[in-house]
Amino acid sequence: MPDAPPLAGITVVDLTRYLAGPFCTQILGDYGAEVIKVEPLKGAREELGPYSGSDSYFFMSTNRSKKSVQIDLRQPAGREVLLRLADGADVVIDNFRPGVMEAMGLDYETLAARNPRIIACSISGFGTSGPMRDLPGFDQIAQGFSGLMSVTGTRESGPMRVGIAICDLLAGIFAAQGILLALRARERCGRGQRVETSLLEAIVGVLSWSAGIFFDTGQTPGPAGNHHPLSAPHGVHMASDRPFNIACGNETMWRKFVDVIGRPELKDDERFVTLGMRIKNRAELTAEINRALGPRTVDHWIDLLNRSGIPSGPILTVEEMFNHPQIAARDMLLRLAHPVRGEIMTTGLPVKLSATPGHVERPPLLGEHTAEVLTARGFGAGELARLGKANIIH
Repeated sequence: MPDAPPLAGITVVDLTRYLAGPFCTQILGDYGAEVIKVEPLKGAREELGPYSGSDSYFFMSTNRSKKSVQIDLRQPAGREVLLRLADGADVVIDNFRPGVMEAMGLDYETLAARNPRIIACSISGFGTSGPMRDLPGFDQIAQGFSGLMSVTGTRESGPMRVGIAICDLLAGIFAAQGILLALRARERCGRGQRVETSLLEAIVGVLSWSAGIFFDTGQTPGPAGNHHPLSAPHGVHMASDRPFNIACGNETMWRKFVDVIGRPELKDDERFVTLGMRIKNRAELTAEINRALGPRTVDHWIDLLNRSGIPSGPILTVEEMFNHPQIAARDMLLRLAHPVRGEIMTTGLPVKLSATPGHVERPPLLGEHTAEVLTARGFGAGELARLGKANIIH
């Protein structure tokens, strides 16, 4: 019988919206934290993508494993309800613009004066200091500003956005990491602290070799297209029926690869004898490889190359990926019962813990847990009735 999930006993008050913040708190909820999602009395969910009669797929994709509480934070009585929730919580997280929490009287200093163990996490577009502090920040703006779009796409295509909201999602992951680090530090010192990250810092922090090329050479890297900028052959190639990926990660793989595709003479071709020459002459190399691959199908080449120890794989659609047996084997597609939709699908847990596994619960209905959460924190029936009548809670 597995033990309780690793974050059991941790309470998170979630003031986030859109993507980065909700993704962070979903991670915490999946691994056992009680996440109390504080939502306004009306309007929030309908704004998050196409509305399907219950909750948008945008909302459903990042708000599972949470409890929904509706509080009107525009009213002083609503903010007092929030403060009482924070008094017994471990974490309060927001992704408002810098200064909003202070204006609402919910800043870290106020929260910590009442609850010194509180961890206050903020996610913003560009951080809480600097000339861009107060600018609105959305994923595509951060993708462009960070240099990411300049290395994505091809010279012909021009700058390209990554197909998912990668800055939002990475900011959520780094925020969750920061919260866990602060919880660990609190075990030693007994006090909470501020945790900050931003969409910009999250993506700059993972620029990896793109930043390294600039640091090492002083030259800004160009768009990498579908080929690795530091390795060749390492990218998309074409079989008879569709494109697929090949990754020759070292010289041994390269020499074996040309034998497998029936072009051993390429080993001694002066255009390709070293990695540097293969990168320099990538267009010619790609043409030679595609000519060799052209007569046979993707399935033929993937099977042959992988059996030879040369990494290769298909380029699947999202539908093809979710129908693949590897996804089923790793529990990365889950089906959950839902009181409105009947059944919903969601992605599985990317991190598996053998002794204290996480667990996914369906996304909450709007305001589903208001009475439950507040009652558990000392609000009496009469007080709840008065707050409801005054449109402070629903």
